[in-house]
Amino acid sequence: MLTLGIDTATKVCSVAICRDEEILAAYEINMGMTHSEGLVPQLEQIFTRTGIKKSAIELVAVSIGPGSFTGLRIGLATAEAIAYSLNIPLVGVNTLEALAYNLPIEGVLLAPILDAQKGNYYLAVYEWKQGAIHEVESVKVVPGSELGNVLAAYDKNVLLLGECAKVRDVLPKKVICAPCRVSMPKATSVAILGIKQHLGKEDKEYFGLEPFYIRRSEAEELWEQRQKNLAKSDE
Repeated sequence: MLTLGIDTATKVCSVAICRDEEILAAYEINMGMTHSEGLVPQLEQIFTRTGIKKSAIELVAVSIGPGSFTGLRIGLATAEAIAYSLNIPLVGVNTLEALAYNLPIEGVLLAPILDAQKGNYYLAVYEWKQGAIHEVESVKVVPGSELGNVLAAYDKNVLLLGECAKVRDVLPKKVICAPCRVSMPKATSVAILGIKQHLGKEDKEYFGLEPFYIRRSEAEELWEQRQKNLAKSDE
């Protein structure tokens, strides 16, 4: 199945084309959160360089979070537009699961994290068994100061992936940061996981996906605070 993968959950904008589990092409560029300017040209480039026609794509897989609120919306809107124009299925993939999929190593726990702002981190824990990835703990928000204690509670060594530079100093010895080359979201993993999810679903929905935010955006929090302040001033 020829699949287009898109990941814009972090500063890295990643697109890929896979045929089943074979990677045909992949681009990863640190866009500095300007995905609105870079995503479409990157998609055009991958089709031009590979010679693959957009009409040949059979499935679109997109990272739906957690991650950057703006980045997720841009990626999902673009993926929806492509899937709609081609009348093909669209699959949403958990960003942290895609991160863990980068490193198929058994015998350790994989703990992908992403910055959730205000000193907090999105965290999930996965484990590879017999060639398949399994969720040990679902996505949650953890204060950076408590991350070391949370990971130390597991009875296995932990490999940390993602945005871990700011928390290195609070990590116990049993927690090791993965190499940078496998430590950020990749559209290749999104595409391959998307294929697996699509083949395992009986109901092949095209749309209706929503970003997986976990927490509200700062804009929503500021709006709510302003409404409370206005209500108080009217009293």
